[in-house]
Amino acid sequence: MKTIINKLLKKQWIIWIGLLLLILFFILNKDLISLLLDGDVEGIRSFLNKNLGFALFFLFIVMLIQNSFTVFPLVLVITINITLFGFMKGFLWSWFTSVVASVIVYCSVRYIFQDIIMKKFNPKLIEKVDANGFTYVFQARIFPFVPTSIINILAGLSTIRLFPYLLATSIGNFLYFFVLALIPAGILSAEWDEYVIWIVILAAIALYYFIKIVRNKRKAVSLEKDNID
Repeated sequence: MKTIINKLLKKQWIIWIGLLLLILFFILNKDLISLLLDGDVEGIRSFLNKNLGFALFFLFIVMLIQNSFTVFPLVLVITINITLFGFMKGFLWSWFTSVVASVIVYCSVRYIFQDIIMKKFNPKLIEKVDANGFTYVFQARIFPFVPTSIINILAGLSTIRLFPYLLATSIGNFLYFFVLALIPAGILSAEWDEYVIWIVILAAIALYYFIKIVRNKRKAVSLEKDNID
């Protein structure tokens, strides 16, 4: 009984410390946060250009917040990264921080907040994640209407292991972020943005199922050989 109480107290401390740090971050960077909420990319660029080290840290925290609560539009965060660091470095930093942030949220939900959050989600939805695992996370990553934070939380509440979650997130985010990165880079026109995104998404899904079918066939062949032997 004492062990359970101690664990709960530790969780309470972690929650309060996390909230205090978040509030402190917003207070210390209220001007930058205001620019971010207004979508003022040029203002943010001129503000962060003075200190690239702080820019990296700030944009990582922004990505962590985005993965926790989906406060800021993802395309805006990617646009800021590309504006500051160039297309390739901005895209890679956006992708890398998104993967790290998603793992932090996943682990936080699973090991700290699971008991608190579990009641707020439909058990059938969590069961779908349990049943499909890698496939569910991968498809959700490349589907533009599923909030990133919801994917992370549902994965943390489910039984999906860290490695399949990390792999699905890495591949899915890489594909989706690359398409989003083409928009601020000016490679996609406003008329074709949506169509190209859907083409890439459908192609990614088709590729995934093709690989899955090939793997299943190989497994079936190997099982047949084992049975014959």
